[in-house]
Amino acid sequence: MIEVNGLTKRYGATTAVNDLTFTVHPGRVTGFLGPNGAGKSTTLRMVLGLNAPTSGSVTVNGQPFRGHPRGLRHVGALLDAGDVHGGRSAAAHLAVLARSNAIPRGRVAEVLREVGLAEAARRRIGGFSLGMKQRLGIAAALLGDPPVLLFDEPLNGLDPEGVLWVRGLFRRLAAEGRTVLVSSHMMREMEHTADQLVVIGRGELIADRSLAEFAGRGAGPTVSVRTPDPAALTGLLAPEGASVRPAGDGALTVTGLAAARIAELAFERRLLLTELATHAVSLEQAFMELTADSVEYPAGEPR
Repeated sequence: MIEVNGLTKRYGATTAVNDLTFTVHPGRVTGFLGPNGAGKSTTLRMVLGLNAPTSGSVTVNGQPFRGHPRGLRHVGALLDAGDVHGGRSAAAHLAVLARSNAIPRGRVAEVLREVGLAEAARRRIGGFSLGMKQRLGIAAALLGDPPVLLFDEPLNGLDPEGVLWVRGLFRRLAAEGRTVLVSSHMMREMEHTADQLVVIGRGELIADRSLAEFAGRGAGPTVSVRTPDPAALTGLLAPEGASVRPAGDGALTVTGLAAARIAELAFERRLLLTELATHAVSLEQAFMELTADSVEYPAGEPR
């Protein structure tokens, strides 16, 4: 379990993390989300004792990470897949980590097989693709068979097969009762992987909810409607409290009114509908709505 309590980190006049409190429980995959500059990486570094908090605390299974001897046996982490010595082989890199954490040397071959790098064990890391470095970083995180695992953007550079493999790996680790925290910008993948979501913006907590609860905090489902007379339908739905906007190609997007009620109103006025479909809110949509005020450098409208 990871417990973050009132965590704050300041760099001079800049506050990177502000009074952040949340708990990451074992037995589930927790997604750690937020816009660029939200403070995710700073928080992860404080969990691992790499950065000292200005105030507040963070513990791993009841004590600060620095209090755990042989750290890789307690917490496995992937923060930066490129932060490795390019002149070493994959096996040599893991062997150094194993030796410094009193992990049996045989574990090196085991984790290389698990991440699909057994045949590349003797190759220099400098020649690895980004996806291979990500796999090596995951192997290092698994090396000590730890109960707590942290991954920062682990899907970068992975091909579709690799993404599916990582998804299955995270869910298996959680099913084994481990604590799994994954920071990622890939909303669609988190939608398939995470059980719980912790969302921060400008260093502050925005949401700490299950995946279903988080999506439910968005604007709600939308309904796509197509009709030969969109103006008449718009005039019919607006008095009912619906928001209607053009969606291109003659279609309308309706929020605030269920598809069944739209069909009923159109039938009463003898308006032909050629399309009527409900679309649930995606994690990406809900995320964009909830973090809209927390984006540090919002892009302007295209000209």
